[in-house]
Amino acid sequence: MGKDGYLRLFETKAARGRILFRCYAASVLVGITFICVYRVVHFPAADGQLLRRWAWMGLSLAELWFSLYWFITQFVRWNPIYRYTFKDRLSQKYENAFPGIDIFVCTAEPRIEPPIMVINTVLSVMAYNYPSQKLCIYLSDDGGSDLTFYALLEASRFSKHWLPFCRKFSIEPRSPAAYFSTNPKPHDSNPLMAQEWFSIKKSYEDMKNRIETTTRLGRVSEEIRKEHKGFLEWNHVSTQYNHQSIVQILIDGREGKAVDVEGQSLPTLVYLSREKRPQYHHNFKAGAMNSLIRVSSKISNGSIILNVDCDMYSNNSESVRDALCFFMDEEKGHEIAYVQFPPSYNNLTRNDLYGTCFRVLNEVDLPGLDANGGPCYIGSGCFHRRKALCGMKYSEECEREWKRETDRTARESASVLEASCKVLASCSYEENTQWGKEMGLKYGCSVEDIITGLSIQCRGWKSISFSPERKGFVGVAPTTLLQSLIQHKRWSEGNFQIFLSRYCPLLYGHKRIPLELQFSYCPYLLWAPNCLPTLYYVAVPSLCLLGGISLFPEISSLWALPFAYVIIAKYAYSLGEFLWFGGTIQGWWNEQRIWALRRTTSYFFALLDTILKLLGFAETTFAVTAKVSDEDVSRRYEQEVMEFGSPSPMFTIIATLAMLNLFSFVCCVKRVFVGIQIKALESLALQGILCGVVVLINLPVYQGLFFRKDKGAMPTSVTYKSVALALLACSIALYQ
Repeated sequence: MGKDGYLRLFETKAARGRILFRCYAASVLVGITFICVYRVVHFPAADGQLLRRWAWMGLSLAELWFSLYWFITQFVRWNPIYRYTFKDRLSQKYENAFPGIDIFVCTAEPRIEPPIMVINTVLSVMAYNYPSQKLCIYLSDDGGSDLTFYALLEASRFSKHWLPFCRKFSIEPRSPAAYFSTNPKPHDSNPLMAQEWFSIKKSYEDMKNRIETTTRLGRVSEEIRKEHKGFLEWNHVSTQYNHQSIVQILIDGREGKAVDVEGQSLPTLVYLSREKRPQYHHNFKAGAMNSLIRVSSKISNGSIILNVDCDMYSNNSESVRDALCFFMDEEKGHEIAYVQFPPSYNNLTRNDLYGTCFRVLNEVDLPGLDANGGPCYIGSGCFHRRKALCGMKYSEECEREWKRETDRTARESASVLEASCKVLASCSYEENTQWGKEMGLKYGCSVEDIITGLSIQCRGWKSISFSPERKGFVGVAPTTLLQSLIQHKRWSEGNFQIFLSRYCPLLYGHKRIPLELQFSYCPYLLWAPNCLPTLYYVAVPSLCLLGGISLFPEISSLWALPFAYVIIAKYAYSLGEFLWFGGTIQGWWNEQRIWALRRTTSYFFALLDTILKLLGFAETTFAVTAKVSDEDVSRRYEQEVMEFGSPSPMFTIIATLAMLNLFSFVCCVKRVFVGIQIKALESLALQGILCGVVVLINLPVYQGLFFRKDKGAMPTSVTYKSVALALLACSIALYQ
C-alpha cells in the first residue's frame, strides 16, 4: 500500500539469509587479516635467500590485491533486494492509457548472426501481450545486408498469421523457433489448436527454408527483388561499410492501419541501416542505437524504449507489462530511468561448460546493485525511459511531466517518413552535437552500455533489476572456449577503460550516486587487473616448489589455519550459493575453471590492450561473437567436451601454465615417495596442494594436449610451444 491508500504496482523484499552471509563475511575478513599479519611477521630475513624474499613480496602483494578485491565485492552482496510486480493492478488502472513502446533489435553481420535467428527475435517482440498499435519494432542492420532485409520482409508477412496464433492460444515463448523446438507436438486436448498448429508450423518451415536458402546463396534473386521497392536501395550500396541510409517501413501499424488475418492491429515494423562511410567513425553498437533513437522519435516516439540483441529473443510475453509496473507506479515510477532484465541462454549444457549463465551474478549481484541505487545497464533486455536515455536530468518536474505525457504519433505518410528519417541516420548528423556525449549512448568505449547506465544514474535517475519467474529474454551463449574468452576480453577491456577514464565511478559518481553504488561498480571494472595476481599465484608458487622454496606456513603450524579457513569457507559458501540457485556441483566446478582461464588470458590481453591504447599504439575495436557453429563443434559442446581447435595466444598461455603446474606437481609427488625430510615436505605442503588444484582445474587442457584426436583438440603448434616454455621455466627454477 502506498501513500494516500494507493495500491503500489510493485513491491520490494530483502533477500533471505543476510545474517548468515554477514557472519560468513565477517569470519573471512578475520581470516584475511591473519594472513596479512603472517606475511608481515614472517617476512624472510635479509640474510636469507634473495629469491625467496622477492617471491614472498610478490605473493604478499597478490594476496593484498585479492583481499582488497574481495572487500569491495561485499558492497554488492551485502543487502540484495528482489522486486515483484502486480500486473493485474496495472491493467485495472492503465489498460486504456498505456504508453507507446519502441523496441530496438540490433544486428551487425548476417554471416555471424543468421537472418533466421534475427527475425525470430523480431517476431517474439512483435507478439507481446500489449496493444499492437502501441508497439513499434525497429531492426537496426549494421551490416547493411539485403539478406537481412529480405528475412524481415518474410517475417512481416508471417507475422499476420503468427500473432493471432500466439494471442488465441496464449503460447510461450513467442519466438517461432523456440516455441516449435520446445513444443514438437500440439496439445492433444485442443483439436482446434492442433489444426492451426500444423498450419502455422508449415508456414514457418516454408519461410525458414526460403530465408536459409537465400542466405546460403548469399544473394537475393531478381524475382524476389521485384516484390518490394526497398530492394532498390541496394542498387546504390557499395559495401557494408560504404552505403547510404536505408529506412523502410514494412508494416505501418500507426493508428491501427495494418491488420492481421483476423482483422486485429499489427505493430509497426521498420528496417533501418544507418549510413556508413569510410571517412566517418561509426561508433559500433552505440552509434546504431543513437540512430535508432532519432529515427524512432520521428516515426513513433514511444516514451519507453526496449533494446534487445538480435540473439536475445523475448521469452515472456508479459515483460512489457512487468516493466510498466515500475515506470507507471505513482509513488516511485517517475524516478526510474531503466529496468534491466538479466540475460538467460537456451543453449547451455547441463553443467554450463563455459560458465556463461552468470547464475550467481544475475541472482545476487544485480539485486545487490539494485539495493545500492540501481543495477548497471548491460546492453540487452533493458527498458528505458526515452527522456532519460536522451540526456534529461532527473527532477521533481519529471513526475508531473510523466503524468500528463501522451504519445505523439507522426502524421506523415510512410514514404515521407522514410525519406525524412534518412537524414537522422546519416553520418554527418551528429557532427557538432551532444550525441554520444550527453545524449544517447556514450561513445569511445567498447562497453557503451555500462558507461551509459552510469551517466544516467549520475543525472539523478534510479534503475531497477527485475528477474521474473519466467525469464524475460533468452539468448545464445558461446559454444567454444575461444569465443567465450574473446567475449570476456572485450568486456573486461571496456570496463577497465572506464575505471581509468574520467567516468570512473569513484570520481564521476562522487556526490552524484551513493558511495556504496560507486564501490559496487568496481568489481567489474577491475576484472582486467585481476590477471596479474592470478598469473603470479598460479606460476610462482609452483616454480618455487621445484626449487624447494617455501612460501606458505608449515601444514602443522597454527598459521596454516587462516589460509585453510579462508579457502574452505569461501569455496564452500560459493558452492552452496551456486546450488541454491539451481546449479550443479559439476557446473560450479566448470565455473571455477573458466574464471581461472579468463583471469589468465582474457583479462591479461584486456590489460595489455588497454595499456597500448593509453599509449596510443592501438585503437578501440568491437568483436562480434559468432552465433553459429558447425555440427562437429555443436556435438562436442553438447557432450561437454571443451573446444580448442584453432591456434591462439590465449591457448598458449593456458597450456603453458597447465604444463608448468603438472611438472611441478609430479616433482612434488616424487619427493614424497623418495623420502625427502618430513620437515621440508611440511613447509611445502600448501604449495603442493595449490599446485595440485591447478592441475585438477586443467584436466580438460591435458586431454586436449595429449589424448584427443578430434578437430577440437589443442593444436600441435600450441602443444610444442607450451611444453618448451614450461620446461624452460622449470629448468631455470631448478638450477637457479
